[in-house]
Amino acid sequence: MTDKYDSIESLLQAVKTDQLSISEAKVELNQYDELGFAKIDLHRRKRQGFPEVIFGEGKTEQQLVKIIHSLILHEEKILITRVNNEKANFICETYPQLVYHATAQIVCTSLEHITKTQRQAAIICAGTSDLPVAEEAAITAEVMGISVKRFYDVGVSGIHRLFAHIDDIRNCNVSVVIAGMEGALASVVAGLVDHPVYAVPTSIGYGANLNGVTTLLSMINSCAPGSSVLNIDNGFGGGYNAAMIVNMLEQHSGME
Repeated sequence: MTDKYDSIESLLQAVKTDQLSISEAKVELNQYDELGFAKIDLHRRKRQGFPEVIFGEGKTEQQLVKIIHSLILHEEKILITRVNNEKANFICETYPQLVYHATAQIVCTSLEHITKTQRQAAIICAGTSDLPVAEEAAITAEVMGISVKRFYDVGVSGIHRLFAHIDDIRNCNVSVVIAGMEGALASVVAGLVDHPVYAVPTSIGYGANLNGVTTLLSMINSCAPGSSVLNIDNGFGGGYNAAMIVNMLEQHSGME
């Protein structure tokens, strides 16, 4: 349903008072757009606060463009993850209003047109090799309207680099910590802050890192409370969860 009819009751009342025809009401009640190869969830924003996100990997350029068209018709924000350069160029030629963030491999609505929250999410990255995952988290949160502060290359092998920023990190409302190797940075940060920490293991590391499995297990076994672990290389999940925390805080403060 559109914002005009934010409940079944308001929709039925509109039909009853002849403000809306039965055929128009049926369109309003349609919860997804059938494209044949995909069913676009048109009620995601009402249920979860943000529209359906498109996972770009494995989809053709033509499929992505058709999905984008459906979302734009319904005036939704666009967020497409895991998009390579070739697909991104095709999409942005078709929809020049969209922007490609190459490091994050994300195509999305321009961040310039998105109002940001007062509260902030910290995106903390252990090393430069982890930047693609960190940027996926950061851009995801920003598209969802979150103010983000980036703290990059602050891994435990030079922990003084983290301590140089710890006051700014503590002033944020949630942290997303991205690390490969042994993943120790997440435990360190969780032991220094009083807000939720989302730990994202990356597949960066030498042989025994096992493409991130060692990092994942290390983060799961953290002794520091207040830390929740995402899947390997899942920067999107970290950014999304952080956005949910900040938006919840913003909504709560608006009720006071």
